[in-house]
Formats: sequence, structure tokens, C-alpha cells
Amino acid sequence: MISFSRYLPILSWGRHYDRSALSNDMVAAVIVTIMLIPQSLAYALLAGLPPEAGIYASIAPIMLYAIFGTSRALAVGPVAVVSLLTASAIGQVAEAGTAGYAIAALTLAGVSGVFLLLLGVFRLGFLANFLSHPVIAGFITASGILIATSQLKHILGVSAHGHTLPEMLGSLLAHLDQINWITVVIGTSATGFLFWVRGNLKPLLKGLGAGPLLTDLVAKSGPVAAVVATTLAVWAFGLDQAGVSVVGSVPQSLPPLTLPGLSPDLISALLVPAILISVIGFVESISVAQTLAAKKRQRVDPDQELIGLGAANLGAAFTGGFPVTGGFSRSIVNFDAGAETPAAGIYTAIGLAIASFALTPLVFYLPQATLAATIIVAVLSLVDFSILKKTWGYARADFTAVVSTILLTLGMGVEVGVASGVAISILLHLYKTSRPHVAEVGLVPGTQHFRNVKRHAVETSPHVLSLRVDESLYFVNARFLETLVQSRVTTGCDIKDVVLMFSAVNEVDFSALESLEAINLRLIDMGVGLHLSEVKGPVMDRLQRTHFIDELNGDVFLSQFDAWTHLMSAKPTAR
Repeated sequence: MISFSRYLPILSWGRHYDRSALSNDMVAAVIVTIMLIPQSLAYALLAGLPPEAGIYASIAPIMLYAIFGTSRALAVGPVAVVSLLTASAIGQVAEAGTAGYAIAALTLAGVSGVFLLLLGVFRLGFLANFLSHPVIAGFITASGILIATSQLKHILGVSAHGHTLPEMLGSLLAHLDQINWITVVIGTSATGFLFWVRGNLKPLLKGLGAGPLLTDLVAKSGPVAAVVATTLAVWAFGLDQAGVSVVGSVPQSLPPLTLPGLSPDLISALLVPAILISVIGFVESISVAQTLAAKKRQRVDPDQELIGLGAANLGAAFTGGFPVTGGFSRSIVNFDAGAETPAAGIYTAIGLAIASFALTPLVFYLPQATLAATIIVAVLSLVDFSILKKTWGYARADFTAVVSTILLTLGMGVEVGVASGVAISILLHLYKTSRPHVAEVGLVPGTQHFRNVKRHAVETSPHVLSLRVDESLYFVNARFLETLVQSRVTTGCDIKDVVLMFSAVNEVDFSALESLEAINLRLIDMGVGLHLSEVKGPVMDRLQRTHFIDELNGDVFLSQFDAWTHLMSAKPTAR
């Protein structure tokens, strides 16, 4: 049972499921379902797919995640950034509105699902760490701007296109003569109302004495109210005949069984976008899941989360959906509404299934401008320019990474933005570790502690150079240490011994070993001893497998103080 529970978390939490959890999960499911109906339709629109695809992508994936996922509160389904990435990816292989476009969306979900499952099975979740937080923040901010801009055409009622910010703005300006002012009124009114609901409705209800449950339910129903009001207005006044674009006919059915495209050419064309979508989706999902789990002292297994998200995406691929991941806003709502177990997701899926079968005729007159307003209000919360100020004040390299990611995403599209974000994250790490901090240290008087000579009043000796290496040594920075030691031990100086303090060194790769050997040989030629201190066990184990320790022109000391005491016993000290 333990081994099955590891891969099927439902067997773990399901054994302790009780009436109290059922009640809390049902309440959360009602609130999230109300929120998801307009949101799912809107994100399908963003992905360039029929509106029902958003509903379909929110049913089977949620159920599958509830079985395989480990988060008690994560709500899986279409999200803004992944929907934008989906539109960008499949728009390059098929034309929107065609059968090939829908098949490409299914294939993209399927490839993403397989990739996530493989990462989970082989426990490779750590690969997502190659995306630094500043780069992720920059990409999400730029994506929020792109998504909001892409929806302006629906607010204005014009035909526009483009995948980058300059393309979108240029296309909008070129079609300003097509503006439908009735659509503008509907879109701006819905946007203003939704912003008001988000910021003011909950405090107003609390001031009127409403209970927390009623407050949450009414506040989260804001998008539904906008949908109902604008739909009734279009229907009552026949505004669709006046040029207002509406959702139109939506199939009244449960999610169909579908089959992704199996063409090698299609799969190869979507492979890289699928990997990028998987990585971005997983990073967003695991961040939300771990944040919510920490609030209740629960544990989330990143590798099992990969399996859960992989299963969810495969579910979307075979039930008419498109790529999905854990959504930030809906997960927060699910958590705040009191969800105790993933069963809340199952109840949400049942609610959406009922909606897809019974309520879809009611959205025929739903204006696309209202769905666009829903998207704009949702994604603008993703835009966070404060990261620029924070990184500028803390680390200019991180600031450069954020700005580069934002500009590349806005100027060249989301796929280039994601790819460049990964590359920038890796290059940033390589840059930071290529010049490791190496401090000359001395003895703090009256103690056995050694500190940086530039920061503390310490005892040093003109005959002993003690260097504390504050980074693991590998091929990128090996020559840096070699050059540094060479520059400090020059002809005519009084240094007779060099001590490398390895207290912060967790790894020495083969390139670094060769550099240490080169340092040792050069110091031998100069008549200078090379010593090591505070070498960690795993590092020492590896060094002892080579001839380096035997050929070392010095000793290996347990502590820096031992090295100092031994070398000072024959040499005078100076302050």
C-alpha cells in the first residue's frame, strides 16, 4: 500500500476522508466552479480555440490531478500564460479555426503530458530550478502585458493580429477605423466593473455585516455577474446584429473522446514549445502548491507533482482540451474557500461537467468583449514592475536578466522570451560562479575564528597566505583560482606557505583538480608550500582517489586554526 500511495496519493488522503472534509470541499467546489465557468471560456478564447475547449480542459485534468497530485489545494486547468503559449505554438503549425488547429492543441497537450510524466518518473523535477526567480518574474510580467494587449481587439471590436507587442500595437492602430463603439461600451464597462469587484466588493460586503462564506461567494461571482448582465443586454437589444461579436453556439455535451495528432512532423514541430510550456507550467504550479502547503504544514512532492500534471495534460489531450497547469488565482480561491483535499477538484469537475451539458446554450449571446475583460483583469495582477526596483537595488546582474527577459518577450514573442529566460538563467549562474568570492583571511585575536582581512581587524603573517574559497570549484571557475594564486605569490614576496580554506567548497570537478595540481606544481617551483584546511568529507574522498594528496607540497589540516598554529610555530606573526 505504501508503494501505491507514493504514486497514487488519493489512497493516502482518501483513507481519512470524513464528513467534515466533504462539507468543506463541497463549499470550495461551488465557489471555484462559479469562478471557472467564465474563466475557462475566456482562456479558450485566448488560446484561439472554441470556448467549449476551455470547459473540457477543466474537467478530466482536474480529476486526474486529484488522483495523482500531492497538493491539497492546487486547482488545475487552463491558465493565462499557458494559454498564450499555446496560441503562439500552434499558430505556427495551423490556422486558427481549422480542424488542424484543434488537433495541434491536443497534440501539444499530449506531448507536454508525456514530457512531464517522464520528468516525474525519473525524478527530474530539479531541472525547473534552472529558471531563476527574477527571470520567471520578468517573463510573467511581459506575458501579462502581451495577454492584456492581445485582448484589446475584442474590447474595441476590431480585427487585429500579432504575437509581439509592436505587432499588436501596430495592428490595432491600423484598424482603429473599425472600432465598434457598442462593443467598446460593453468591454470597458465589464472591465471597470470587474476591477471594482476585485478591489471593493469584499470590503463593502464585510462592512454590511455579511459572513465570510457569503462574502467570498459573492465576490468570486463578479465575473459571472458581468457575463449574465452583458449577455442579457446583447440578447434583449439584439446587439449582435449591430456588430457585437458573441460566443455563438457552444456544443451541449460532456467532453468528447479525442485523439492527438500522431504525425512525426507535427510532434517534432511542437516538441520544443511543449517542453517550454511544461517547464513554465510546472514552475508556476509548484510555486503555488508549496506556498499553500506551507500554510497548513503539509508536504508537496515535486516529482509526484510532475506525474500529476503530466496525467492532467494527457487527460486534456484525450478529452478535447489543451495544455493545463495549476492556476494561481483559482488555487488561492480554492484554499481560501476551505478546500481540505483534492476531492474539491473532483467536485469542481462534476460542476463544470453539469455546466457543459446544461448551461452552454445560455452563453450564445455572451460578448467576446466580456471574456476579454475577464482575461485583462486576471492577467494584470501578474504584471509586477516592482521586481525591477528590487533587483536594481540588490544585484545588477539579476536586474539585467529581468529587463532582458521582459524586452525579449515583448519584442520577439513568448517562445523567444521563455527560451531566452532559460538561457539567461543558466548564463547568470555561470557568470556568478565563474568569479567566486575568494577572501584572504586572518585570525580574530583571542579566538580560533578566521575572517576577511578587509572587514575585520585580524592577525596575519607576511609568510602565510590564507585564502577562503567561497564556491565549489568546477570547470567554469577553476582557472580563476589558479590565476588568483599566481598573482598573489609573485617573485620577491615573502610568502612561504599558501593555505586554501575549503570550508565552503562542496565539489571539485576534474578541471578544478587539474588547476589545483597546476597550482601545486608552480608553488613547488617557487619553493612555496600548498596546504588545504577544512576540506569536507565528500570532497576529501574524491581527492584521495587521485595522486594529488600524495604529491601535495604541504599538509591537509582539519581546521584553519590547526593550519595557522602549525605554520606559525616556525614563523613570526605581524599585525
